[in-house]
Amino acid sequence: MTGEGAGGGEGQMSDDLRESILKYLGTVSQAKNRDVARAIGIEKALVDKAIAELAKEGKIEYRSFGGITYIALPGKKET
Repeated sequence: MTGEGAGGGEGQMSDDLRESILKYLGTVSQAKNRDVARAIGIEKALVDKAIAELAKEGKIEYRSFGGITYIALPGKKET
């Protein structure tokens, strides 16, 4: 029972969202923010905000290749 709609429960939504992002990144070597949003079915703006928080905490890292930025779990190798 997650409160994904408008209104209260934003903190719970944020925790659930962060967990969903980390879980998804565990299944891929790296991803773009929009791919994460599409995969977990959450609005990209919310995903972007959660990804920024996770990066600040060192739980994910940014990788840039040829002008494209990906996110990944720290130390996870590309495949």
